[in-house]
Amino acid sequence: MIILDGKKVSNDIKNEITAQVEKMKARGEKVPHLAAVIVGNDGASLTYVNSKVKACERVGFKSTMIRMSSTTSEIELLDKIQELNEDDNIDGFIVQLPLPKQIDTQKVLLTVNPDKDVDGFHPTNFGKMALDMSTFIPATPFGILELLERYGVETDGKHTVIIGRSHIVGRPMSILMGRKGFPGNSTVTLTHSHTKNITQITSQADIIISALGVPGFLKAEMVKDDAVIIDVGITRVPDETTEKGYYITGDVDFENVSKKASYITPVPGGVGPMTIAMLLKNTLLARERHLLR
Repeated sequence: MIILDGKKVSNDIKNEITAQVEKMKARGEKVPHLAAVIVGNDGASLTYVNSKVKACERVGFKSTMIRMSSTTSEIELLDKIQELNEDDNIDGFIVQLPLPKQIDTQKVLLTVNPDKDVDGFHPTNFGKMALDMSTFIPATPFGILELLERYGVETDGKHTVIIGRSHIVGRPMSILMGRKGFPGNSTVTLTHSHTKNITQITSQADIIISALGVPGFLKAEMVKDDAVIIDVGITRVPDETTEKGYYITGDVDFENVSKKASYITPVPGGVGPMTIAMLLKNTLLARERHLLR
C-alpha cells in the first residue's frame, strides 16, 4: 500500500511555482496577484482563506483578502466582483463559499469574469473542461489528477467509481476521468444518494473517488483488493478529548480500507493540500494568459 502524500506533492508544486515566479521577476514582469473575497465570519472559511494568503506569500504571489460583513447585500457583493473583474492588477480571484442566505450563489459565480475564475466554477470554464479545451479546472479535481499523474497511478481502461455528484468535485471528476489522455481513459460510474446497491458498484471499482462528506462511509467490505482510494471528504467531528475539541476525518475508514488498497490518500494530508496548490497553479496560468492579452 502506497500513501498518496498530498502534503509532499503540494510542496513540490509550490517549489516549482516559486521558481517560475523568480524567473518572472528576473524578466521585470509583475508577479501573479490572487484576491479572495470572504463574506461573513464562518470559522472554516476564514481558516481556509488565510491558508491561501499564506500560500501566496510562500510562492511569491501578491495576495489581497477582501472581507465583507455577513449582512452584505447581493448587489454590494456583485459590485465588488465587477470591480475585481475590471482591475488589471488582479490576475485571478475567488469568492469563498458558502455565502450568506440573502445572496444567490449562482448569480455570484456567473458574474465572475471567466478569465479570472481561478476556482474554475464559471459555466464557461466548466463547459470548456467538458469539451477538453484549455481552461481552469476546479482546484480539487485538478489536485486529484496531479496526484494520480505524479504517482503514476494507472487509469487507462480502469473502472472509476465516484461517490458524490457536486459541481465542485464529483461531476467534474466524472468528466475528467473519462477524458482521453492521462489521467483519464477510464470507464466512470457516478454514484450519489439515490444510487441503489452502492456496495455492489464500489466493490467492482479499480479506483474510488469519494466526495460525500460522510465520515467513515467507505468500509473495507465495499472495496476490492488493490483498489486505488481517493478520499476527498473532510469533516470536523466533535471530540472533547482533543485540544481543539474536534478531529478531522474523511469519507473512508482509513484503518481498515488501507489494508486492502494499492494507493490511498490520508485525511488530513491528502487531497486537501493539493487544492490550494492547484489554486496557485491556476493563478499562475491566469497571469500567463493576462500577459498574452
